Amino acid sequence: MASDTRRLPALRELALIAGLFLAYKVARVAADGHVDEAFGNARALWDAERWLRLPGELALQRSVLGWDALIEAANSYYAYVHFPATAACLIWLYRRRPAHYRWTRNVIVLLTGGALGVHFLMPLAPPRMLTETGMLDLGRLYGPAVYGPPETGRLANQYAAMPSLHVGWALLVAIALIAATASRYRALWLLHPLITLLVVVATGNHYWLDALAASVLLAAAYALLRHQRPVPVAVPRPRAGTAPGRLADR
Repeated sequence: MASDTRRLPALRELALIAGLFLAYKVARVAADGHVDEAFGNARALWDAERWLRLPGELALQRSVLGWDALIEAANSYYAYVHFPATAACLIWLYRRRPAHYRWTRNVIVLLTGGALGVHFLMPLAPPRMLTETGMLDLGRLYGPAVYGPPETGRLANQYAAMPSLHVGWALLVAIALIAATASRYRALWLLHPLITLLVVVATGNHYWLDALAASVLLAAAYALLRHQRPVPVAVPRPRAGTAPGRLADR
């Protein structure tokens, strides 16, 4: 009976996260369209980035051309790591750090809801569609590809580049695991959002400002839920005669 009692909240949380993901996918499709507006916004954003002297997406993409294995790895990271990494983080937090799980779950709900609002307000074609800039669709050219031609792909809104939830969710995962663990090396979780940022830009799926917008939304979500923040997990101090490498994550 006790195991059944524990199972019910887990199923409820699973249904909540699955429902959130389904609502996000349905809402993205509902926000599809406005192709001319999406391309107009994309060209304006491209020009704004050049005016701000941000690093060029084209320069980053060209730096990986000729490295076929690296491009395929980047495409795979974009296609296969985003959702499983977030789900794995939430499952681990639910089982090991319940207070951090509730905090992170509520933050991801606010972040995703805010992103959907931006998708409706500002349709945006990704840089891989701005062929006049020289950008290429590396997913289509090298594989694995997540998206097909926009006119045939009805299960995904390809004009929703702003903000980048790949970056937003990756940053959320890193922050959650840094806050919920005690390892002295937990800052290495920041490699996940850093790699994600480079991947989404190099493959032509997002602009630099897409990542910035996601970070701003995430910061706003954390600010709104600051009263829910759990007590940080303390980093253990090494005992006399104990090698640093033997400190275990609690």
